[in-house]
Amino acid sequence: MKILVTGAAGFIGFHLVKKLSSMGHHVIGIDNINDYYDVSLKYARLHQCGIQQEAIQYGKKIPGALQSNYYFIKLDITDNEKLSSVFAEENFECVCNLAAQAGVRYSLENPHAYTESNITGFLNILEACRNFKIKHLVFASSSSVYGINKKTPFSVTDAVDHPASLYAATKRANELMAYSYSRLFNIPSTGLRFFTVYGPWGRPDMAYYKFANAIINNKPIEVYNHGDMLRDFTYIDDITEGIVAAINRVPGGNPHSSAPFVLYNLGNNQPEKLTVFIEILEKHLGRAVEKIFLDMQAGDVPVTMADIDITKAELGWEPVTSITDGLKLFAQWFLEYHDII
Repeated sequence: MKILVTGAAGFIGFHLVKKLSSMGHHVIGIDNINDYYDVSLKYARLHQCGIQQEAIQYGKKIPGALQSNYYFIKLDITDNEKLSSVFAEENFECVCNLAAQAGVRYSLENPHAYTESNITGFLNILEACRNFKIKHLVFASSSSVYGINKKTPFSVTDAVDHPASLYAATKRANELMAYSYSRLFNIPSTGLRFFTVYGPWGRPDMAYYKFANAIINNKPIEVYNHGDMLRDFTYIDDITEGIVAAINRVPGGNPHSSAPFVLYNLGNNQPEKLTVFIEILEKHLGRAVEKIFLDMQAGDVPVTMADIDITKAELGWEPVTSITDGLKLFAQWFLEYHDII
């Protein structure tokens, strides 16, 4: 297939591009390479895909040096005119939208970044899918849509009316927007609710990455809710396998919906206590760390846990990477990338 991956210089997008390209798909990645976190990591990811920083120009299609079926375009999905021209030129069969302003806590400080990218940008994607007759839209949602739900595990059939952050609200809005376009314009659409994705080439703003930095630099770490947090940490390779499974299953008639639209949880289904997660990370990095226990942060939730029964039944997907194996692989990459070995 010819597949567009937005957010291609991001953590999940980078891994997905490599996976799809290796499978023989013709892939075009776009990313605005914003500075929400260190852009050198984004350029390093692109380098891994054969895209050299010095060759990148806004709006220019760059061929990957490592695989002939991968191209990259620096482009912001809020740039509707340029985005539409790319759709017109490329004739995509499938669109995988991973581009978004990420981060729960940052949404408390810079809310307009979320409405611009996650709402306006996503609307541009939907309009392009409508105008250019895309056969399947797969888009990233988030476990954050479950908000302050107390029932666990979280199921895609649960009500999600109480988001704990603006980021969560924008992700729920994406689901509703995609459903409406799916129903009105018959765009087959699949939303994926990711649960705390971690692994090599991960995001420096994520807690596990911050913990690793602190451990290596002998600095204390801040542990919120006094460590009494449960997270459904999901390894990146499991996530990419789930996305590929979703791409390959185009939704049709749905007994629960009047549109070719479906939502899936992609989570580990085995939440880990935060303190245990830190202990495993300390072990693989070979150092202990001082912990400062604090109260819960605004916008955070105490538990995330995925019910993946529907995902297993319909996509044939379930995670296979244990937290110990996943953190070992992350720690090995982290030490090598930061030249600590």
